[in-house]
Amino acid sequence: MSIGILITVHDGIVLAADSASTLTLMGPLPNQQDPVAIKARPVAVNVYNNANKIANLYKGKPIGCVAYGSGSIGSASISTLLKDFRKRLTHGEETGFDIHNCTMEDVAKRLAGFLMSHVKKLEANEPKPSLGMMIGGYSSGESLGEGWLLTIENGVDKEPQLLRQKGDVGINWGGEGESISRLVLGLSPALPQVLGSVIKPPPSPTDLEQLANLLRNNLQAPLVFAPMPIQDAIDLAEWLVHTAIMFSRFFPGPPSVGGPTESAAITKHEGFKWIRRKHYYNNKFNPEVSDGDSARRNELGGPPAASD
Repeated sequence: MSIGILITVHDGIVLAADSASTLTLMGPLPNQQDPVAIKARPVAVNVYNNANKIANLYKGKPIGCVAYGSGSIGSASISTLLKDFRKRLTHGEETGFDIHNCTMEDVAKRLAGFLMSHVKKLEANEPKPSLGMMIGGYSSGESLGEGWLLTIENGVDKEPQLLRQKGDVGINWGGEGESISRLVLGLSPALPQVLGSVIKPPPSPTDLEQLANLLRNNLQAPLVFAPMPIQDAIDLAEWLVHTAIMFSRFFPGPPSVGGPTESAAITKHEGFKWIRRKHYYNNKFNPEVSDGDSARRNELGGPPAASD
């Protein structure tokens, strides 16, 4: 399932995520004595700890996203699809898109449409993805960053939603957020259902939601403030990911949040900058080739090319 974090302060936006990816198959456990007698169900058979969940959606520009949930759509990983989308934006394949005059809402809607175009290509018997993405960055001409939420549930998308009104700051998260909800909000997401099962007479769903909001408003820990420097927001985001990783490690079941923590910061003037990032290759042996000249510069002893 994984965890994704987006923190908004006036200095910029921070993205952070774990690296776990759970391989899930439908059916009984492989060593089940009587598989016919047991209904097919999702079974976690392995957890990989090297998935890539953060992406810069336009190189050199202050636009990025963090993903959680399903790690693929059909045979394509979410990481690959995000790079495919970046290529479309960069190479002018998105009709009407102008990087110098764009909004984050437009980027979010275009990304949602791109992902759904792949979902619609799935065969009827192929599993439908359930995933979320938080897209952060700066609309053209804006001095403050903004975040947008993109959600696909069982292959059905929802209209992208603005995470916070302009100028508002705070923490947003998605995925396995039990530990972060308890830590930041002071309660488990399951609390309204628990209260509904024990209070007599049973309260209405509206009353339960009002009670949950009351508790959240009074128990929430004030961790983020508008003037918080971007480095402190980075430290907070990475700590929250680490907390979710350790919670998953000791909670019963497969450790579906884990692996290295990755993080990136998005600011108005510096754009998208990686803070922590893993590579399956060594940059020393793989200089980036741009217009056919980066490799040549490397051979001549020039400065190494930057990694994407």
